[in-house]
Amino acid sequence: MSMTTITEFLTPIEVSGILKVSTDTVMRKFSKIKGVIDMGQPESRFKRQYRTLRIPREVLERYIFENSI
Repeated sequence: MSMTTITEFLTPIEVSGILKVSTDTVMRKFSKIKGVIDMGQPESRFKRQYRTLRIPREVLERYIFENSI
C-alpha cells in the first residue's frame, strides 16, 4: 500500500506576499515554469488572455533555492 502525498497549491497573491513582489511579477516569472498549472483562457481575436495560476509549494521552494545564490 503506497502513501500518496497531497500537493499544496498557492495562488499568485500568496506567492507575491511570500516573495515581496507584485502579482504581475509572479505571473510573469512562474507562467513558464514546469509544474505550474495555468487554468486560464488563451487570448482570442476579440478577448484578452485571462490567466489563473496555481503554483505548487515545491516549485516555489525550488525557485527560492535556485535564485537565492
